[in-house]
Amino acid sequence: MKNIFFYFIFINLFSISACGVKYSFTGTSINPDVKTVSVERIPNQASLVVPSLSQTLEEKLKDKFTIEGRLDLTTEEGDAAFSGAITQYNVRPAASGANDQAALNRLTIAVRMEYTNRITDENWSSTFTHFSDFDRDANLSDVEDSLIDEITDNIVDDIFNKAFSNW
Repeated sequence: MKNIFFYFIFINLFSISACGVKYSFTGTSINPDVKTVSVERIPNQASLVVPSLSQTLEEKLKDKFTIEGRLDLTTEEGDAAFSGAITQYNVRPAASGANDQAALNRLTIAVRMEYTNRITDENWSSTFTHFSDFDRDANLSDVEDSLIDEITDNIVDDIFNKAFSNW
């Protein structure tokens, strides 16, 4: 019985891959003719600029597309091409505490991203925004790197999902 179950799974996965669509258990669906991806430099146009943020975002996007998307990175225009800009980076009070003081602060990052798929003729432009809250007594410089890491991971996941997961 166990062998029949595994045989059934194997045949179904083989059938799916034979249909001309790359498939993974993450829900990714990339046209098999899409072989390359390009990520243009992402300038930081926010009013508050963290010098490392652009490079962090660019590298995470490239890693996501090459590792999970299994696409080849190119500096030329890829079959799937991404460009954009960081449009927001700010810290604001997130929740009120005693004596009308903020109990939490919130770091928010927004990225406008344009996507063009030269194979499927799909294109879109969207803004992706995520935030992370931190204790009001924490010094931003002490928690900033971990907050940026968390927020950019979420933004990259959203961009990838919109482009390749019929999101």
